[in-house]
Amino acid sequence: MRRLSWEQFDFILLGLVATLVIFGIAVIRSAIAGNEVLAGLVQRQITFALMGFVVVLITAAIDYHYWATLGKYLYVATVLLLAALGIIGKAAFGSARWIDTGLFFIQPSEIAKIVMILVLADFFARHREQLHEFRWVVMSFLLTMGMVVWILLQPDLSTSITVLVIWFGMLWVAGLTWKHLAIFAVLGAISPFAAWPFLADYQKARVINFLFPDPNARHGAIYNVQQALISLGSGGLFGQGYGHGTQVQLRFLKVRHTDFIFSVIGEEFGFVGTVFVIVMLALVLWRILRIAHTAHDTFGALIAYGIAIMLFFHMAVNIAMNINLIPVTGLPLPFITYGGSALLSSLLGIGLVESVAMRREPLSF
Repeated sequence: MRRLSWEQFDFILLGLVATLVIFGIAVIRSAIAGNEVLAGLVQRQITFALMGFVVVLITAAIDYHYWATLGKYLYVATVLLLAALGIIGKAAFGSARWIDTGLFFIQPSEIAKIVMILVLADFFARHREQLHEFRWVVMSFLLTMGMVVWILLQPDLSTSITVLVIWFGMLWVAGLTWKHLAIFAVLGAISPFAAWPFLADYQKARVINFLFPDPNARHGAIYNVQQALISLGSGGLFGQGYGHGTQVQLRFLKVRHTDFIFSVIGEEFGFVGTVFVIVMLALVLWRILRIAHTAHDTFGALIAYGIAIMLFFHMAVNIAMNINLIPVTGLPLPFITYGGSALLSSLLGIGLVESVAMRREPLSF
């Protein structure tokens, strides 16, 4: 175990994340302005943000090596929690994804992402020299599917895909061979067709509406995407101003504080605002990757790489959805989208990265 040294704490990374969280709270406030039903969401997001930054400091202080020992217990506990959703879950939008703690709702699938990063980092670190043998690759896949299958049963396809992307990205970093990559390329090409019969009706509808949109639609996912594109386009270069976006303030844009918050940013802050968010997120990823590169060991490096993969996938999918490059999903824009579980999960990930940073060799600016 390495000596705890706050000198190695990455305050630049923390500052970038804090800026995004504060900006996100401000955008949420504008997005729900005038809606009495949603009036309490800003205060909730602030509360979760404060809790999240406490989690960052506590997690950073804990030596990340302890998670290698606790990983298997966390894995079992998370699977049991996901399984329990079928009994005590809060049903919403045709799925059961939340557990009511009495004070707030928690989404176990957000915790599952972090747990899988820790479990896979430990697995790949211990078996890195054996990954040229395909059976170890298959074992890592089965380990991942042991978590994914319970997320699929909610059903939550977008989170399931996220966990699989994390698995593949960490496998690639850990040393996936080109021979095995070719196998996955073939499997990846046929998987959408094989999975189609097992998708829920609303999931099929999202794909069909994306491929064959009805230009006359006045509701549903198509309408939401149309309003998102109008919002982005009406923002121009510098935007209509904070709290003055017509699509947002007149409520033409739906789920504007969650799925389509990037469009809110585009309308009120313009192209400059969207570039600011993308650059800030890119800087966060850059700092995380630098920490991964200078980590004391493979386990720490893989934790940091796993968090970077998760955040990048969330960012890329959310932005692509807002500009109609992919079907609508529920993945958040990291640190900005409203959602306590998602925010806490992302900040927990930052705490783990900071733990790795504090136990590495000195890193210059």
